[in-house]
Amino acid sequence: MFKKILYPTDLSDVSLKALDFLKQLRECGSEEVLVLHVIPEQTILTLRAYGEGTVNVDEFETGLMEKATKSVAEVEAELKKFGYKVKKMINTGFPLREILTTEQEEDISLIVIGSHGKSNLEEMFLGSVSEKVIRKCKSPVLVIKR
Repeated sequence: MFKKILYPTDLSDVSLKALDFLKQLRECGSEEVLVLHVIPEQTILTLRAYGEGTVNVDEFETGLMEKATKSVAEVEAELKKFGYKVKKMINTGFPLREILTTEQEEDISLIVIGSHGKSNLEEMFLGSVSEKVIRKCKSPVLVIKR
């Protein structure tokens, strides 16, 4: 039924909780998971605009990429234990735009996303990215709550 799953993750606790659900979907016949992690471009742009001189932005961005690469590899290993074929993508950009683009470019049959991300601002019901994914994506969306 859900052959290829898009799993956008910010590597927060809520998004990693989705791994339990992905295991159950594998048991129901899902075959492949595309793990998408987006390094928020707005963070880099803000640092370039206001942090230049106090923070080496290039080193900071490299550190984010290294941490993301390591964490996504751990997620990949966990998914492979379940028997999934795994494709990884780590992009810098705007999370919603990257999710929408990936959904269009890949043959996605389901999106599995955490209800809230790492944002310091608490949303009243859903995280802003999750809420927009629900409204704008064409594929079914499974939202994992806290």
